[in-house]
Amino acid sequence: MPYRLLFVAAMALIVGGVITLGAFASEPATREASASRSPVFGVTLPEGYRNWQTISVAHEAGNNNDIRVILGNDVAMKAFRAGQVPYPDGTIIARLAWKYESSARNNAIFGRDQSFVAGEPTNVQISVKDSKRFPDTDGWGYAQFENDGTANQSVALVNACYACHKKLPAGSDLVFSSYSK
Repeated sequence: MPYRLLFVAAMALIVGGVITLGAFASEPATREASASRSPVFGVTLPEGYRNWQTISVAHEAGNNNDIRVILGNDVAMKAFRAGQVPYPDGTIIARLAWKYESSARNNAIFGRDQSFVAGEPTNVQISVKDSKRFPDTDGWGYAQFENDGTANQSVALVNACYACHKKLPAGSDLVFSSYSK
C-alpha cells in the first residue's frame, strides 16, 4: 500500500511538472504574439507589405523630420486609382518612414546642398479598414511597428492615431494621403 501512495504522489509531481513546463514554454510565444499586435486594435504587420505599390511619398517636417512612402495593398490601390471614398473594407495602408537627411556624397557631386535622402528607418504605421472590427473608430484600426518589427505597445500612441485622423475633412475617410499619379 505505501508503494501505491508513493506512485500516486510521484505521478502527481510528474503531471504538475509537465503542466508547469508547458506554461513556461508557452509564455514566450504569448509575449511574442502580443508584441506583434497593436495593443488597441490587434493590427499586425502585413506579410509582404514592402512589395505593395506606392500611393504617395511625403516629407514631414517639424518634430518628425522624416521622409515617408505610403504603400497600399491591392484593395487600397484599386480604390485610390478609382477615387473611391469611402475606402472599402480590406483596404490596408502602410506608411514607412526614415530620417530625412542631407546627402554629403550627393551634395559634393552637385556642388551645393540640394540632395536629401532617406536615412535610418524610424517606424512603420499600418491602417486597416474593417467596419465590423473597428466601428468605434469609423472603420479604421491602427498600429505602429518599430524597426525590429514589434508593435509599439503604447496605448496612448496608438489611440493618438485615430485622434489625429478624425481631424481630417469630411470626404477623406480619415486618410491623409492622396494618390500621386
